[in-house]
Amino acid sequence: MAEVTNLNHFRKAKLKADKDAQAAHNRARHGRRKGDRVRQEGEEQRRQRDLEGRRLEGRELDDGDEPV
Repeated sequence: MAEVTNLNHFRKAKLKADKDAQAAHNRARHGRRKGDRVRQEGEEQRRQRDLEGRRLEGRELDDGDEPV
């Protein structure tokens, strides 16, 4: 005698596989690799350090004052 199968089980499994495939496609298309993220974070930290290093100390400006 044939085995009774629940078609909902197969339908849901197919939908899940399709969603997983779409998610993998989106990650590849829009995601960034770890090396890219680390490099960008390092560049941002370097820019912040450079900016802080160039900041003039003791030259606080009031609201109406202009720099000289």
